[in-house]
Amino acid sequence: MPTDAENACFEAGIKFGSLYHQFAGTPVSPDSADSLARAMEESIENQPHCEAVRVTVRREALEAELADSTADYTELTGRFLDVEIDVRYEGTAVRAKMEMEDGYPLMKLVSVDE
Repeated sequence: MPTDAENACFEAGIKFGSLYHQFAGTPVSPDSADSLARAMEESIENQPHCEAVRVTVRREALEAELADSTADYTELTGRFLDVEIDVRYEGTAVRAKMEMEDGYPLMKLVSVDE
């Protein structure tokens, strides 16, 4: 049987998979970035064991992407996001995050508190 900590970590992974694959490809612009971030947070917070989600759109990266474009928007990818997710499973609290590392949106555990 998995431990509560293992279940909590699994739940954090499910939240990230859901968040990333549900929203990747969504049209995003500087004007819509904040409302899209809130929608992402509220959507994932509906899932079981999720206590909080914080999504920050990396505006500098978004604006740089659009600087040479004729369009006013681009597709959402992980390179435009910093995300933190807090999960509680039974007595275990897990914090996980996604941020750019070496040009890749890396998802990882920050803490597991039993």
